[in-house]
Amino acid sequence: MSTDQPCRHERSHIVDSAFYGHRYSTAASRRIFCDRCRFQRWLDVEAALALEQAALGIIPADAAQRIAEAAKVERLNLGAVRAEIRRTSHSLVGLLRVFQASIEGGAGEYVHYGATTQDIQDTAQSLEMRDVVDALEHELLAIVTRMADLAELHAETVALGRTHAQPALPIGFGLKIAGWMDEILRSGERLRSLRPRVLTAELFGGVGTMAGFGDQAIDLLRGFSARLGLSAAPLAWHVARDRIAEFVSTLAIVAGTMGRIADEVRLLSRPEFGEVEEEWRLGRVGSSTMPHKRNPEACEQTVMLARLAAGTVGVALNAMSGDHERDSRSLRLEWACVPEVSHYTLAACDITRLIVDGLNIHTDRLLENTKVVAGQIVTERLMLALGKHVGKQTAHEHVYELSQASRSSGTPLEELVRQNGVTQHLTEEELAEIFDPSSYLGHSAELTMYTVAQARAWAAETRRTLGKPVKETSLAHH
Repeated sequence: MSTDQPCRHERSHIVDSAFYGHRYSTAASRRIFCDRCRFQRWLDVEAALALEQAALGIIPADAAQRIAEAAKVERLNLGAVRAEIRRTSHSLVGLLRVFQASIEGGAGEYVHYGATTQDIQDTAQSLEMRDVVDALEHELLAIVTRMADLAELHAETVALGRTHAQPALPIGFGLKIAGWMDEILRSGERLRSLRPRVLTAELFGGVGTMAGFGDQAIDLLRGFSARLGLSAAPLAWHVARDRIAEFVSTLAIVAGTMGRIADEVRLLSRPEFGEVEEEWRLGRVGSSTMPHKRNPEACEQTVMLARLAAGTVGVALNAMSGDHERDSRSLRLEWACVPEVSHYTLAACDITRLIVDGLNIHTDRLLENTKVVAGQIVTERLMLALGKHVGKQTAHEHVYELSQASRSSGTPLEELVRQNGVTQHLTEEELAEIFDPSSYLGHSAELTMYTVAQARAWAAETRRTLGKPVKETSLAHH
């Protein structure tokens, strides 16, 4: 096909791909941001405006009812909408004209009464973001619930703690999972706290004065916001885009957490570690040329999505710079970065949920890997025990020399310790205890179970409150 001919299928972005889109987006994110759904939200906002204006006597009640009944995208000629958008070069007027013409009895004259385009579109974007936050909390709830069970199960499972990609100290494997949960819980709190602050209606007119709404402007804003389940902003935010930047940044943080978890699973699934691995099923293919491959594809995809989500943050921050009282440059940037960060983050969470649900934890390899480097991961314990007799700094120097000699020569550290007079300070029973990594897990189990309890409390609260309208926190000064 010639490159200058339009494609009749009209799918060009990876998130919309019929073949690969499921790896970059979810059914929920595609439903939230499809063209028809966006138009329906704009119509919903227009209907809420008309109904509230009628309730206050600003427009006739019959006109508002006709507007609300007609505010269904399936009733509109979308071909005509598209043509009007291109003819007018305006993002909303084309839809409004077709919508107004579809309403009987002259009621269309009361559509969009006193509002400005960005009032409608910003408010609808808040509805979109609310749906994203709802979907995201559902995903996090499922992930945390599964992780809490895994962490409890493996609270005392001996594993190798690593720092700088090298053996460090023994840990309970549940503590690693607890670290994942703890990070997710902070994002859960961020999402909960941003709802009243970020999910905000806007209805302030052309330059934020509300002049077109007359004496009932404040009451109109309150009722309009309540109808839509959003908080009411105290001032217009046509050019104050910090709310959107916060939303995008928060989602990118969530995706980043999913990327960290997935990358850890990917690393620990390497054959030389063999401690965990993704669930595998017959039929999955890792390579077109190497039939044996079982690649951590889900983990790799999640890491990639986290990187894509991070890339949207700079766009959102750039959108914060707008001129005077209105500036479409910010809005058009958000039309790209808000859907994209939502697609990528929801997809990252969806895939992470599948990874965690099917995660295979090989406890035998976890224990074996600690035994292989037992001499290295007991040096802190040896130093502290010896330090009680010779002083901590002296003990550090002595254990340092012995452990480095052990690494260089291949002689077991325990053997060198016995050859170098340490036994005059430590008994055989004490040395046997020191060189048993499984007995030096510290407070791994206690810390793990504390986080498990926190996670389950958060999950219970999230189940109770998910999807409830945001509380009214604004306009107190009016």
